[in-house]
Amino acid sequence: MSAIGVVSSCSCLHPGVWLLKPGTQKMSSFSLHTAARCAAKDYYEVLVLGGGAGGITMSARMKRKVGAGNVAVVEPSKTHYYQPLWTLVGGGAKQLATSARPTGSVMPKGVEWIQSRVTALDPDKNCVWLENDTKISYKYLIIALGISLHYEKIKGLPEGFRHPKIGSNYSVGTVEKTWKALQDFKEGNAIFTFPNTPVKCAGAPQKIMYLSEAYLRKTGKRSKANIMFNTSLGVIFGVKKYADALLEIIKERNIAVNYKRNLVEVRADKREAVFENLDKPGVTEVHQYEMLHVTPPMGPPGVLINSPVSDEIGWVDVDKETLQHKKYPNVFGIGDCTNLPTSRTAAAVAAQSGVLDRTISLVMKNQLPTKKYDGYTSCPLVTGYNKVILAEFDYTAQPLETFPIDQSKERVTMYHMKADMMPFLYWNALLKGYWGGPAPVRKLMHLGLK
Repeated sequence: MSAIGVVSSCSCLHPGVWLLKPGTQKMSSFSLHTAARCAAKDYYEVLVLGGGAGGITMSARMKRKVGAGNVAVVEPSKTHYYQPLWTLVGGGAKQLATSARPTGSVMPKGVEWIQSRVTALDPDKNCVWLENDTKISYKYLIIALGISLHYEKIKGLPEGFRHPKIGSNYSVGTVEKTWKALQDFKEGNAIFTFPNTPVKCAGAPQKIMYLSEAYLRKTGKRSKANIMFNTSLGVIFGVKKYADALLEIIKERNIAVNYKRNLVEVRADKREAVFENLDKPGVTEVHQYEMLHVTPPMGPPGVLINSPVSDEIGWVDVDKETLQHKKYPNVFGIGDCTNLPTSRTAAAVAAQSGVLDRTISLVMKNQLPTKKYDGYTSCPLVTGYNKVILAEFDYTAQPLETFPIDQSKERVTMYHMKADMMPFLYWNALLKGYWGGPAPVRKLMHLGLK
């Protein structure tokens, strides 16, 4: 998963939501200033859709521009999660509770939190519709609705999660099942999947594989495990420098990689996983498993499909440099719900937030946006319980590294940055609108040459 990221809100519910719905947590006294309620007003100067990383950081930034009372965030979830920690939760290195805080506690003070779901967007009339037919109008709209998980597109899921030996680090309801499956491993195949759709945090499906391999070595079970990475992709990673480093690790640790294999069915009662060979459509193969980690198919939130603000697939259609909507100049997008051609991580959200802040400032002054987003994104590739390869790159899939060292090497320091520093930075800087990515640090580290 990315260096920084959270579960973003979805606008639609899917079958099996019983399993994926976060548990209710008590609101802290700190959150009382933004206790959720129905919209206090029917118009806001800035309306933000989504209370994930992008929505919260942009609401904090907009508060400083137009005042807290003129900003509202539409977000149904009572709990806000720092999802990058879930890789470590699934591997038994962190506790799930440490990734969660009440949504009210991260909402900028004074900003209106509307605890509801968006049901329709009408950018031609500068308004959105919420549940119970509530209409909210705006002057500026920021869409930060995240990405939706679709376990139900795999036959046998999500109901298959009721059975043992199967987990998924992508859902609050299933991440601890990954750790349980790893602990209970005895002998056989440990299978890790990557779907045939866009995903958030594209490194996460293999991070848990490396952690699992390390755990099985540590507990003396490695000789009894056949570790398999079945990916729908044709490469292990999209940036050659880091792909080469990962392939060396895979070879050293005797991990089997099967390319162009897409999980289409789970027979949890029989512990069987069915994969389609994408090079031979319709041809399937069945693997028995002792442990299965599922990365679900993903897609745009339902409310964005066939929306005026979206492209033909359902992603918010924004300019890739300014993040301003291509048709509606007072509409903006950030994060996983957009069609920006970069890897969907909240490290990307951090970099995007600084650009979008500047874009909106100029639009508010009737000026053309000038600051350009270069596609920066980051993926701390956890390769063990104290090792990380810090992948950073841009739109062109070229490395865009912060530190003047070879970041394709496994490093203990990068692991501690991932496990300890990044959560602190997330809660205390990004969500408060003060972290716009590492570009200034990179410039300093490289003496202004990058």
